[in-house]
Amino acid sequence: MKNLFSIGEVSKQQNISRQTLIFYDKIGLFRPAYVDPANGYRYYSASQLDYLDTICIMKKIGFSLEEIKTHMKGYTIDHSIVALRKQLLTIGQQIDELKMIEKRVEHRCMQLEHSVAIRDHYDAVVVEEQGQQYILLQKVGEPYDLEKVSIATKECFVRSFREHLPIFFQSGVIVPYQNIRQGRYTEAIFAFLPIEKTSDVEGVMELPAGRCVFTYHMGDYLSIGKAYERILAYCQNRHLTIVSDAYEFAINDYLSTGDENEYITKIMFYIQ
Repeated sequence: MKNLFSIGEVSKQQNISRQTLIFYDKIGLFRPAYVDPANGYRYYSASQLDYLDTICIMKKIGFSLEEIKTHMKGYTIDHSIVALRKQLLTIGQQIDELKMIEKRVEHRCMQLEHSVAIRDHYDAVVVEEQGQQYILLQKVGEPYDLEKVSIATKECFVRSFREHLPIFFQSGVIVPYQNIRQGRYTEAIFAFLPIEKTSDVEGVMELPAGRCVFTYHMGDYLSIGKAYERILAYCQNRHLTIVSDAYEFAINDYLSTGDENEYITKIMFYIQ
């Protein structure tokens, strides 16, 4: 039709799908100038293409369709300045969050690469100085079985995402030393997530710098007792006194493999 563009022509010119244009019509965001009553074909005027450009650019900037619809009802330069300044703040927050995620993913990659390197000597027991670190705690409910540990870990993740806490993408548990001595190796009382030092966050525990003994367990979690027996025997033979509960750090778990035989857990005690 004269001076009108079909939906196919607009789709091609603007690099936007026909389905999107139809959806925009249905929600009242961008309606055609004319609809042929005989066949329902949609047609758009040349002046509408600038309007569509504005919609596409605002969407690219990050505005929601509802925000765009509200803005376009009667936008002026003053209105646009306010909207764009507000969006700049949102973009800045998104950039900060992406930088934090980038740092966490890099940390996770390094962990997994390290796990590959230790597979051939995972059963070694080592004493070394441990640096200061922080963990976000979540209590495990009775009867302290694996299901309750899993629930506590998920609650910890949910809280960290909801509150935008600077966690690392790793989980762990605390098993009381008394439980270890009694052979109750999987009865953890806390699940935790390593986290950056953060002020005014409830439930964050400091693990101080100090001398620690650690070993790795490789395989499904129910067989972790072998690793505990190994580390306890090592400490007894060398007259090392364990002065803390056990801290287990999941190096390789369900987040990175579907094969339990590849699970790797770091077990750590503070010693004197």
